[in-house]
Amino acid sequence: MNYQNRKRLILELVDQRESVDVRDLAIHVQTSEMTIRRDLTQLAAEGLLYRTRGGAMRVDLATQPFRFEHKAASRAEQKDHICQLAAQEIQEGETVFLDCGSTVFRICPYIRHKRIHVITNSLPLVAELVHSSVEINLIGGEIDKQRQAVHGLLAEQHIRQYRADRAFIGVDGISAARGLSATSEKEASIATSMAQQARYVYLLCDSSKFEQDKYLQFAPLTMAQTLITDQDAPDEQINQYASLGIQVIR
Repeated sequence: MNYQNRKRLILELVDQRESVDVRDLAIHVQTSEMTIRRDLTQLAAEGLLYRTRGGAMRVDLATQPFRFEHKAASRAEQKDHICQLAAQEIQEGETVFLDCGSTVFRICPYIRHKRIHVITNSLPLVAELVHSSVEINLIGGEIDKQRQAVHGLLAEQHIRQYRADRAFIGVDGISAARGLSATSEKEASIATSMAQQARYVYLLCDSSKFEQDKYLQFAPLTMAQTLITDQDAPDEQINQYASLGIQVIR
């Protein structure tokens, strides 16, 4: 395949997924990773994408500061579908951990009528639920202003003081071979702490994150008992994850 055709396929995938890694691009374009790296360097020089460690991302996302509300609005239909399914798992009177992920945040409209206890490090989630039937336990620690979440050693110690019936966790990448990954150690440490203190753990992950390996691989896929995803998730990938011992709901 010539460069122009590869260029078209690469830019289409980057636009669709917002960020991609070299391995996924090589599979998508059906060429070697070495060729993809050369192509990405050329496309970055042309200003058509932003080169990242191990892949590329859309230029507009790279030039704008991180904003939680932008991330929460991305793939909104899929995230809402996931959260409707997740909310059905929560029973009256239960205590649940909710992390600061943009997918988990969208569960708010579907649980605000429930008489439950929520333990969270997400400031937007607290703002959404503060006038609802939900009792809120806000995790203490250092505030990340951009991500609007509480992180750090004190936050992890706070989590370890509580036990929950369920934990709902978002991840940046999920891989059959390498497990769960995150773009930051902060999110990874909070997710791990919540999972350790919950009786049952759910991953809330839209299908665009399937077979994505991000900056930090922090846990095996089986850290959770159930993966809740969207209806666009391919059967082949669903079956592969299920074969590894995790229940999949879509």
